[in-house]
Amino acid sequence: MSIKRYLSKLVAQRTKKKVQQWKSRAVECQNAVLSSLIDSAGNTAFGKDHDFSSIENYEAFKRQVPVRDYEGLRPYLDRMVNGEADVLWPGKPIYLSKTSGTTSGAKYIPISKDSMKHHIVAARDALLLYIAQTGNTSFVDGKMIFLQGSPKLAKKNGLDVGRLSGIVAHHVPKYLQKNRLPSFETNCIEDWETKVDAVIDETLDQPMTLISGIPSWVQHYFERILQRTGKSSISQVFPKFSVFVYGGVNFGPYRPHFKRLIGKTVDSIETYPASEGFIAFQDDQNNEALLLNVNAGIFFEFIPADEFYNESPTRLSLREVEVGVNYALIMSTNAGLWGYSIGDTVKFTSIDPFKIVVTGRIKHFTSAFGEHVIAEEVEGAMNEVASKYGAEIIEFTVAPQLNPDAGLPYHEWLISFSSEPNDIDGFSADLDRVMQEKNIYYADLIKGKILRPLVVTVLEADAFNKYMKSQGKLGGQNKVPRLSNDRKIADKLCKWI
Repeated sequence: MSIKRYLSKLVAQRTKKKVQQWKSRAVECQNAVLSSLIDSAGNTAFGKDHDFSSIENYEAFKRQVPVRDYEGLRPYLDRMVNGEADVLWPGKPIYLSKTSGTTSGAKYIPISKDSMKHHIVAARDALLLYIAQTGNTSFVDGKMIFLQGSPKLAKKNGLDVGRLSGIVAHHVPKYLQKNRLPSFETNCIEDWETKVDAVIDETLDQPMTLISGIPSWVQHYFERILQRTGKSSISQVFPKFSVFVYGGVNFGPYRPHFKRLIGKTVDSIETYPASEGFIAFQDDQNNEALLLNVNAGIFFEFIPADEFYNESPTRLSLREVEVGVNYALIMSTNAGLWGYSIGDTVKFTSIDPFKIVVTGRIKHFTSAFGEHVIAEEVEGAMNEVASKYGAEIIEFTVAPQLNPDAGLPYHEWLISFSSEPNDIDGFSADLDRVMQEKNIYYADLIKGKILRPLVVTVLEADAFNKYMKSQGKLGGQNKVPRLSNDRKIADKLCKWI
């Protein structure tokens, strides 16, 4: 055993003890985080405007700090982006993480010196907890690839601006630098297809042991490798590959196709990073739920998702949540976000410890008739039915069809298969049956003859890549939403039926 592997085992055991301490006293940690955040930001513009000096408990915090999304917090964010100090958090942010999705164009999420370290620590701890549980240290001696956005940073009013994954690339620990691929130069390539080819050039003859990235883009990387080499599986190309680290989407629908691409089962570790903070990570190979990162400068609140658009929705702290309820996730952070709606929805699978699954986006749903179908439901149905019919999914999305040429409206499932179902009619019927079991409102609409059963539209295998390329969003951290409440995406994808 190498020195590196030996030391990683020692550090893994220490990390396990450290994490156990805070996860066993999660509510206490959250109370301390809230107090620390309020104390630290008392002299900022936001702290003065919201009278932080008078906040003594969570109830007072709720009264004085409303829930806002990016647009609601924008007057403060714009001042910060323009270079003003002490607006949301003491001093200026060290980075602005540029994301998209707002009606007003790009969003700039602050990353402070205080918050940056938690992005690194959480990613490291996820790997160390994996080592502590499995004893697998073989990957630490091999090469590791992180498929990510460009680390090239721009300047905006004196502040460094980039994508989160590109920013994080500047903070890879020194002990991983020799193991890390691709090179900085290759990582800076903006065009995704050119970049993938360059990454393959650099990794093809290397002893790859750990591969990390959003599943859809890692899948693309794997498929290009097999096309180039003529091999039948990734394990023939990278026989030492043993750990896959991912985040950003539910891996379930991809899993069967990945297993065939790789040619063997490899361990996987799910993480839940966001520009707003590192929210959670998988700490147990026997449990796919994610451990909420309660001791990392983030105070979490939760609003029952079905109340989110109410005038006065219920706001809950960690000690008040229940298992199985769909919540909108609210964050206050040590980068200066306050009562911030990140847009994600989660459910707790346990409260001792506090573990979550991501159920979707508060704005990504299909509810043209009040059914409010969410990502958790469509992904769960796909997982349940695909294996029964021998289907392997590359990607899919769901949208309503309100004005069909004939018959009742329906939900259209646009799917790219790597292996099509052996009975597409049976597959579609079972998919609809399972969806009715998962969503009673959808079931009522089917039984009441308001909707007809769902329709599966089979797309070309590379349809989603073609669509993303046509939108200038191929690669990086971009992904197609699993659900839409209109046909903007669906109608464009229909070019590749």
